[in-house]
Amino acid sequence: MATRQHIVDFILEQLSGVPDVTARKMFGEFAIYSTGKVVALVCDDQLFVKPTDAGKRWIGTVTEGAPYPGAKPCFLVEGDQWEDSDWLSELIRLTANALPLPKPKSAPAPSAKAPARSSSGAPSKPKATAKRKAASTPKATAKRKAASKPKAKSALVGKAKSKVGTRSGA
Repeated sequence: MATRQHIVDFILEQLSGVPDVTARKMFGEFAIYSTGKVVALVCDDQLFVKPTDAGKRWIGTVTEGAPYPGAKPCFLVEGDQWEDSDWLSELIRLTANALPLPKPKSAPAPSAKAPARSSSGAPSKPKATAKRKAASTPKATAKRKAASKPKAKSALVGKAKSKVGTRSGA
């Protein structure tokens, strides 16, 4: 069951005292961010806070649960605890402060398989170049094959010099 939007809206309203808190929809569920860090997940209308020592001390008796199958256990915050805005805000603040900053994403190298994207994010049309057109013709393929075969340059250069020499002397 996907999380309902009004549940996330209520949690965000309760966290209004925490700086830079946002939610992002992911696969029908939501990730809660604070200062650029994922601090909690809202899955199946339940709030799962990332586990930290500071959060564990704040909560006291912790109930753990996995937000989705195969996920690492998180602190399950019951719905009645959402009502206490100060308590919930402090939990999220402590969690955000305890978590490391996310690693910066490196720009992926352009792949021949992945379509290029314009500045707006939409796929752009590939540009035709003379090299691409030439490479697809049989003549160009023959030239590439011929260029890859080793040639005895000194013998060819010697023949050319001798012919040139005889012409100039005549």
